[in-house]
Amino acid sequence: MMADLWLLADVGGTSTRVGLARDGRLDRDSTDSFRNADFSGLADILDHYLTGHPTPPSALCAGVAGPVRRGTAQLTNLDWFIDSAELVNVTGAQDVHLINDLAAQGYALDDLDPADVTPLIDGATPPPEAARLVMGLGTGSNIAVVHRTPQGLFIPPAEAGHSSLPHSDDAIGALIVGLAGKDAHRPLEALLSGPGLTHLHAYFSGDTLTPKEIIAAHRTGDAGASASLTAFARLLGTVLGDLALNHLPMGGIYLIGGTASAVAPFLVQMGLAETFTAKGPYSALMREMPISLISDDTAALLGCARYLRQRKS
Repeated sequence: MMADLWLLADVGGTSTRVGLARDGRLDRDSTDSFRNADFSGLADILDHYLTGHPTPPSALCAGVAGPVRRGTAQLTNLDWFIDSAELVNVTGAQDVHLINDLAAQGYALDDLDPADVTPLIDGATPPPEAARLVMGLGTGSNIAVVHRTPQGLFIPPAEAGHSSLPHSDDAIGALIVGLAGKDAHRPLEALLSGPGLTHLHAYFSGDTLTPKEIIAAHRTGDAGASASLTAFARLLGTVLGDLALNHLPMGGIYLIGGTASAVAPFLVQMGLAETFTAKGPYSALMREMPISLISDDTAALLGCARYLRQRKS
């Protein structure tokens, strides 16, 4: 039987969005967003949120920016440890599920308003049962590979944002080599995230600016900002191409997150397609995969609601 009231949360590295699902569907009027820096953890946020919603939820699903293991999660870019048992005590929900935040966004794909999906690069008509890939670009980076099955959507866990950046002999390659100092690990999100764009710009210009400031500088013709955005776009194309060959998401690739939305207007003109498709004999196959931007800030909440619907169907 469908639950009357579910609590949904999207826990990122910088902020957390919370909402309610009624009869399995997100109530958009119930959503609110909180700065993580103002709270001690997810339990604190949910306790605060529920003071304005006195009816206790029967279930809770939280998409969290970190790996989930045995009902707990350690956020990757924030010193928060989340324990399902604590969430039961705080919220009263007896059915609690933690999933990765990118998985939550992947579960949302079939519930998005088409107006919230903007094509960036056209491809072939997707086969109906083809896999899809969502890549998050925000405070950090990760992917979700979305498979259709007779039981519903299936998304295997992933922490691709912490796989290694590609090697090259150009200026970006020199930057990658110097990223980690004594640490040999140079993860994708070190450059393919909001902080990553800041790192790129510092490398090209010597100035430390936020992504918003970098984009504003590019619009005024600043050469360093333009070089930074071009490097970001071309590196993203290379990495996305590698991920696409690993997973063959012929159903399409979707970018999501604050950084993705900020840089999306510049990606195509600055070389994303060229590096994405530069895969030798597989270039024609790469050109069949469409790339789009998701602009719905509540996507992870939609995905959490679908995840609970599948669990309870």
